[in-house]
Parts: sequence; structure tokens; C-alpha cells
Amino acid sequence: MSTRERGASMLPWWLFLFTGIAWLLISLIVLRFDVTSIAAVGALLGVILVIAGVNEFVLMGAQPGWRWAHAILGVLFIGGGIWAFVHPLDAFYELAAILGFLLLLKGSFDIAVAFMTREINDLWWLGLVVGILEVFLAFWASQQVFAPRAALILIWVGFAAMFRGFTEIFLAFEVRRLSKELSAV
Repeated sequence: MSTRERGASMLPWWLFLFTGIAWLLISLIVLRFDVTSIAAVGALLGVILVIAGVNEFVLMGAQPGWRWAHAILGVLFIGGGIWAFVHPLDAFYELAAILGFLLLLKGSFDIAVAFMTREINDLWWLGLVVGILEVFLAFWASQQVFAPRAALILIWVGFAAMFRGFTEIFLAFEVRRLSKELSAV
């Protein structure tokens, strides 16, 4: 029995189906482009931060020398998650404020990697094009007019949730198929 088949037999397939449908519902809410969408993204950020905080507390046991760092990060993430639940609109605005900086950083790295790998990578120009587009998108997202930044984030989060939903649903049926094959053997 392969590791993939063993893992499939331990996972309930319907759990992935449920989470996939939940992600699709989140994408429908976010892609409506209204105040509900903004609040949903703020609350989703809260969920992500709380999960990251719990993950840091779990990692405390895995790396004994870094327990203090994981504890601090866990408290900060959970505190940020609670703040995002209490103030979802403010959480969205803060996310919008840092998106431009992150895109500028990512675009700069992609441009640098493209030039550094052009001698060994035939598709180095593709990384260069992506990096330049990310830098332009960073400046567009960093403008003071909030509506374009909000639209960018809502589209990004909405489509990411939609793709995640479809992936989870496909995974559910793959796990179900593997479980049936495993039980037949």
C-alpha cells in the first residue's frame, strides 16, 4: 500500500467536499464587491491569523530552542486575529495598505532572480515580465484612491477562494475514489 493510498484511507472525503463548498461560498460573498465583501475579507484574515497562532503554539513543542519565539508569534497572531474579528473593516484597510509593499518586494525579487538565472534558464524573460507586472501592480495598489485597491484585493481574495474551493472539491472526489480502490483491494 502506497503512502498516498494510506493517507487517503485515513481522511474522510466529505471533509474536503465541505471545505470546498465553504471556500466557494466565501468567494461568492467576496466577489459581490460591497461592504459585506470587505467585512468578509477582514474576518477571513482573522481566521487565518488565529490558525497561524495555533500553529505557532503547536510548533513550540517541535523546536525546543525557539519556544519563546513561537510563543510570541502565537500571541501576536491570535491577538491580530481577534482584532480582525472585532474590526473587520479596519483589518481589510490594513491589508490593502501593505499589499502594495508586498507586491513591490515580490516583483523586485522576481526581476533579480530572472536576471541572475538568465544563463541557465531559457524562460528567464518570463520571470522578468512577471516581476515588472508585479511592480506596476504595486504602484497601482499603493495609490491613495481606495476604490482600486479594494477592488484589487477583493478580486484577488475572491478568485483565490474560488480556486481553493474547486481544488478542495476535486480532492474530495479523488480521496473518495482512492478509498474505494483501497477497500476493494
